Amino acid sequence: MIIYEATKTEFISDVINEQLVDRLYKSYQEKVGRTSKQEIVSWENSLQRMCNVMQDQEIPHDASVAIEFKIPNTSKRVDFIVAGNNGEQDHVVIVELKQWSEVEKITSQDGVVKTFVGGRLNTLPHPSYQAWSYAALIKDFNENVQEKQIQLEPCAYLHNYRKTEDDPLLDAHYQEHLKKAPIFTKGEIQQLRDFIKKYVKKGDRHQLIYQIEHGRIRPSKSLQDSLTSMLKGNEEFLMIDEQKVFYEEALHLALECVKNDKKQVMVIEGGPGTGKSVMAINLLVHLINQGLMTLYVSKNSAPRDVYASKLKGTIRKTEIDNLFKGSGSFTESSFNEFDVIIVDEAHRLNEKSGFYGNQGENQIKELIHAAKFTLFFIDENQRVTLKDIGSIDLIKKFAEEANADLITGQLTSQFRCDGSDAYISWLDDVLHIKETANSHYYGVDYDFRVYNDPNEMRKEIEKLNQTNNKSRLLAGYCWEWPTAGRYDTRHKDISIPEHKFEISWNLSDSIWAIDSNSVSEAGCIHTSQGLEFDYAGVIIGPDLRYENGQVITDYTKRAKTDQSLKGIKILAKKDPENAQATADQIIRNTYRTLMTRGQKGCFIFCTDPTLNAYFEERLQRARTYTDVSPGRVLRVAEDREDY
Repeated sequence: MIIYEATKTEFISDVINEQLVDRLYKSYQEKVGRTSKQEIVSWENSLQRMCNVMQDQEIPHDASVAIEFKIPNTSKRVDFIVAGNNGEQDHVVIVELKQWSEVEKITSQDGVVKTFVGGRLNTLPHPSYQAWSYAALIKDFNENVQEKQIQLEPCAYLHNYRKTEDDPLLDAHYQEHLKKAPIFTKGEIQQLRDFIKKYVKKGDRHQLIYQIEHGRIRPSKSLQDSLTSMLKGNEEFLMIDEQKVFYEEALHLALECVKNDKKQVMVIEGGPGTGKSVMAINLLVHLINQGLMTLYVSKNSAPRDVYASKLKGTIRKTEIDNLFKGSGSFTESSFNEFDVIIVDEAHRLNEKSGFYGNQGENQIKELIHAAKFTLFFIDENQRVTLKDIGSIDLIKKFAEEANADLITGQLTSQFRCDGSDAYISWLDDVLHIKETANSHYYGVDYDFRVYNDPNEMRKEIEKLNQTNNKSRLLAGYCWEWPTAGRYDTRHKDISIPEHKFEISWNLSDSIWAIDSNSVSEAGCIHTSQGLEFDYAGVIIGPDLRYENGQVITDYTKRAKTDQSLKGIKILAKKDPENAQATADQIIRNTYRTLMTRGQKGCFIFCTDPTLNAYFEERLQRARTYTDVSPGRVLRVAEDREDY
């Protein structure tokens, strides 16, 4: 979508005659339906500067100009475009406009700087990186750009920024980005003109902007090849047994669905560690390789950011970022806009979208609407907030409304927790989630330990993490997550004074799970759900305790900054019994999820000593049915008659 399109001559006329703002505002209202006149006016200074740039006789009068081009399948917008021909090839110059006047360098991170925006210092993409990434997105996903070999030439124009000696914006740290997208600053209007004239010597004979705006969304061949090569030989994404069977079925159904222009929905149910995410990533890569516009979707940012990072290999993350989306990205999607949408952690879907929960109608309905083939991976026992509405029944309901065929399947083999289905059953029983036949059994070759001192548990996790950076500490959300001191590791959020134990919540956000320095921080349900580690050390907070022979939950012990139970107090006033039951299930599901993140082992420490003693007693009871060596459960009786 383009807000404004004209020839060079028409654009200059609109600026000089003070008509551009009104035309932009009118077009924005018609095409987007929401904006303010003030927002449009804020662009006026930058567009006036571009009018000055374009007033060069050597820039063809019939070159095309576009303002605010929305890149399909994203919320990103290209500020200014100039299109034409250099005598041999069609070129589109992409200009990222900035009103910045100062910048601070950040050498610890790639492609980002600090600058004052909105009255405060913000960390933002380096303008060169931003301009290049927009060009890369268009190139990687626009069929017309790929097939018609339209060349994209990104740059940035900071018309209020004056270069200095040892300028931080041009530091060697950013040279790789500056080569791909040069920066022009205050006083360099002629240099920017020369850059445009290098690529636009003749007018836009082939309606390049129209070609880009109406190009079908399709992954490029280079992106297909890169993703496929990254997946090969990566044991982390290896599929076995029923994973492979379900994968092949889903792949076949998706290809047939798109080929025959049908609409289908598939639901695959599976508990912790059954390989849902592994299948999802494999399907994403192989469907992209077949030329299908496929997206990986999750409500939680942690899994999609981690998997995007693991797949990137030698490719910059931005080049594949567009394949990984949040579940609230489809409120305005057109019918069957995408070929395939793969929804991981579908139990975490919400009804409404947007920061304030005021956008869209229902995420499940919108996801089905947006794709020809929508695949949901789900485990209803992992709903961990009041807003989680993802369920098989709701998916069936909206599939029927969309006249979509529904296919279902269930993964049963468990590959996490050392493949111990018995451990999952034991855990369900111990947490009083459900009674199981394995109430006295313990998992097969699974390392479960109860610590009476959290410092000892942390030492063991740090020691195990030295092997391959796959061990982490997790905690229940019972300690505040303040914004003050948020980026200072000296600020200890979690404090257990009786053990002189302190630790910060994770500071590196969603990439915390693979950040080599984050073993000294604690993750929560939101940064770990959907991911797995070798060993997980779980701090069970005061929202879970043991009283009168029962495991009791207490939602009042949750941190105020936790949004998982937002609204529970209002619900409690209206329907206290329902509120208690809902909160109870969420808290138990939360700890079940945290305690199934470890592939090889789970260690726990409970702030309630009585609960710690209860876990120890249940563990000892289970061990009476096992052969044990110090600190390690070696074998469980899968058939009691054998023992």
